[in-house]
Amino acid sequence: MVGPYSPPMEIEITDIPSLQPGEISLVEMHSLLNVLNVLQGELILIGLHLADDADLLRQGLAICNRVKASFTDPVVAQQFAARLPSDAHIVLTEIAQATARHSGRADDPELQESLANIRSVIHILEVRAQETKARTGEPGRWIEYALDELHEDFLDVFAAIEKNSKGRYHIIYNLARQLPTDYYVGFAIESANARTVAMPLFFKDVMRDLIANARKYTAPGGTINVGLHETETELRFVVQDTGRGIPPDEIQTVVHFGRRGSNVQQVRTMGGGYGLTKAFIITKRFGGRFWIKSELGVGTRITIIIPRPAPATAS
Repeated sequence: MVGPYSPPMEIEITDIPSLQPGEISLVEMHSLLNVLNVLQGELILIGLHLADDADLLRQGLAICNRVKASFTDPVVAQQFAARLPSDAHIVLTEIAQATARHSGRADDPELQESLANIRSVIHILEVRAQETKARTGEPGRWIEYALDELHEDFLDVFAAIEKNSKGRYHIIYNLARQLPTDYYVGFAIESANARTVAMPLFFKDVMRDLIANARKYTAPGGTINVGLHETETELRFVVQDTGRGIPPDEIQTVVHFGRRGSNVQQVRTMGGGYGLTKAFIITKRFGGRFWIKSELGVGTRITIIIPRPAPATAS
């Protein structure tokens, strides 16, 4: 006889195994790693469209590999921002030269889409590079964002996620418009003063990573709800999806470095399995608490609460 259904409990994650300096560096650069993987994928697609050669854009691919390899060295990783303008110029020049050499295929619609996406990806890298520079000197700094601007920033994040799908799915914000291949996203940001919200510099990265995770492990047609709420004493962030969920006996360990749920090993991702690790580390770095609630086939809910610093330490 089957007993009564018992809904899953919210589990607080309080500790993970210690990380080496190179692993911490890789975790902190996780968002950039994701974007570089997208860039590398687009370079391969352009080579295939132009000349049926995945290695056609060798310089650009080599730059991506070199930069990603540097992320395991905390000192070298911080040089990424300084080298980005030169690296971006090399990538764009190589693409232009290759397109000129293979002009017979230059009008291919899929090629044009990849070319447009390249510039979008490089712009995202430029923004992330500036954020990386900003937090290098003051890793513990909190910063205030205008609510409207922060909301627009994350609409841009969702737009970039959708664009990278190349039409496989759409992200919509009105439930009445949702089709079977659409993700419905509920997204809300609130604060005590209704004008601005303060958060650690790293926390935008955490939000982006957890939102991307929710999308990756939720099938089209699913729902992703995201909320950020700031009071005078704490910052609370929640992301909830209707995705695959996490096996119950893995919830405590899925946060460990490089670990992914055994039920999602075959899912193609652009990251290295560091998103939850990064979110946990940053939460703890700022004195916060971290919970996971998950059920297989139903979805996952991540909750983060970080105490606000004294007003004099936020800027």
